[in-house]
Amino acid sequence: MNITLSVDERIAESAREAARKMGKSLNQAVRDYLEQLAGQERQATEWQLWEQRCLSGGGSLKGYKFDRDALHDRG
Repeated sequence: MNITLSVDERIAESAREAARKMGKSLNQAVRDYLEQLAGQERQATEWQLWEQRCLSGGGSLKGYKFDRDALHDRG
């Protein structure tokens, strides 16, 4: 997919220089950032779903009950 962006020329030049220092083209740096951004959003959604399952009792601990004394037993 091709995307057209409007960016101030000074920002584009600074970003191009920063990308060059990373050994990348500006195009590759933007692609990498978008992939990272998409991954963060997906991870946040997965955490929210997990939290909802835990809070609703939908998670499965296969009968395990947390035991405070056993947790702190260093024996």
